[in-house]
Amino acid sequence: MPFAFFFLESEGFAGLKKGIRARVLETLVMLLLLALLILGMVWVASALIDSDAASMESLYDLWEFYLPYLYSCISLMGCLLLLLCTPVGLSRMFTVMGQLLVKPAILEDLDEQIYMITLEEEALQRRLHGLSSSVEFNIMELEQELENVKTLKTKLERRKKASAWERNLVYPAVMVLLLIETSISVLLVACNILCLLVDETAMPKGTRGPGIGSASLSTFGFVGAALEIILIFYLMVSSVVGFYSLRFFGNFTPKKDDTTMTKIIGNCVSILVLSSALPVMSRTLGLHKLQLSHTSRDSETAKPSANGHQKAL
Repeated sequence: MPFAFFFLESEGFAGLKKGIRARVLETLVMLLLLALLILGMVWVASALIDSDAASMESLYDLWEFYLPYLYSCISLMGCLLLLLCTPVGLSRMFTVMGQLLVKPAILEDLDEQIYMITLEEEALQRRLHGLSSSVEFNIMELEQELENVKTLKTKLERRKKASAWERNLVYPAVMVLLLIETSISVLLVACNILCLLVDETAMPKGTRGPGIGSASLSTFGFVGAALEIILIFYLMVSSVVGFYSLRFFGNFTPKKDDTTMTKIIGNCVSILVLSSALPVMSRTLGLHKLQLSHTSRDSETAKPSANGHQKAL
């Protein structure tokens, strides 16, 4: 992400031929200078806080302890964002799928909607013909509104041409599937809360899960593991839908032919933060039993660091 941002802002060094190679060179130099700047600031801050840390051994602490701690902080912010976005996304999933799929005839009347859109289109065309050419602002606004109405009419006509099985079978099946997945997710979370309240061994400090490949990740074997994967993927999609449904992040929504590179980078960073926090949230809610930290890694964090201080992240 930093490379993409600096590459977008770079123009190439003076005296070099303009092109991709010059921009890449400037971007790499900027990344190197930024890394040296951050490393120097951390090293100076460490030297001011503790005089014994102003040595090459503090670089080991930076890589071994502080970077994982920084990643944990980012995951914490992602978890808070997920806890905010996921409930909104779970409630919005039914609305979003209802807009994408063709509803049965008993739930919506496409003929009436097309008739109303046609009347609105004719009214806008009459208003456009009645305005004088001097009122440019109103003409541009009406033309944009007319274009939106035509796009909506095209979508309605395409939905009207859908087959009977797509109209009467796909929509109910998808809605039932969403309801089942949401119910199973809520049930698993409720069971995990009860286990945490009743059984002390269900706490993270009271149990050590098996390593990957040592035992089945689910009580129900392969079927249970597949169900957990589906539920985690469903929560990920719901969190993304909820993220773009929030009013504060509504401007981040990508639009066709109207998305800047800076907005694309912001979307990528948001998805990375959400995806990095998804395993932590899934483990916290009890959707899977896989340990997120290795046993040997936990034991090493209790050892003193290279400069004689004990780290415990």
